[in-house]
Amino acid sequence: MMETLILNIKGMTCGGCVKSVSTVLQQLQGVASVTVSLEQNNATISYDPGKVKPAQFKSAIEDAGYDVL
Repeated sequence: MMETLILNIKGMTCGGCVKSVSTVLQQLQGVASVTVSLEQNNATISYDPGKVKPAQFKSAIEDAGYDVL
């Protein structure tokens, strides 16, 4: 059963930022899909909660240089 989570992200300023955030999230095992919006400053993540936890999304985004609000 997949779950969906929307994270608000601070610090994205361009398409390259969107690509960076998308890439780090898609590399996590258990992530089915990622949609990152520069306009809304957020990421919508569809994932398998048996394989990956929301805390891992936050860590991946922060490691990439952005803040999760």
